[in-house]
Parts: sequence; structure tokens; C-alpha cells
Amino acid sequence: MLKKLQNENQLDRIIRFIAGLILGFVAYSYFSGITQTVLYVVAFIALFTSVTGFCLLYKIFGISTLKK
Repeated sequence: MLKKLQNENQLDRIIRFIAGLILGFVAYSYFSGITQTVLYVVAFIALFTSVTGFCLLYKIFGISTLKK
């Protein structure tokens, strides 16, 4: 069932995973307050979408990077 919901290819997922790790590190190391919280949320979303392979914004706009 989860495979049917996926709309990201492997490269897209790897890029999101790396971006999520970098954002989390930057938030932890260089920011505080509301900026840190926002960066943590964006990092979490990037990591979550990389693990699941599903992006809600892709779904809303009808985008899929998976090969048919």
C-alpha cells in the first residue's frame, strides 16, 4: 500500500535526506528561538518525506518523480 502512495524517486529521497540532516545541524549549531524551531520543522518534514517517499505538495500539484 505504501508503495502506491510514493511519488518521489530515489535521488529525490536522498537529496531530501541530506538536506534534512544539514538543516537540523544548522538549526542546532547556529540558531535559537523561533528560527531554530522553524528549521527543525522543515528538517523533520524533509527527513519524513525522504523516508516515506511521499510528498504532499507533489500530490497537490500533481507532480511525481517516479518513473512509470
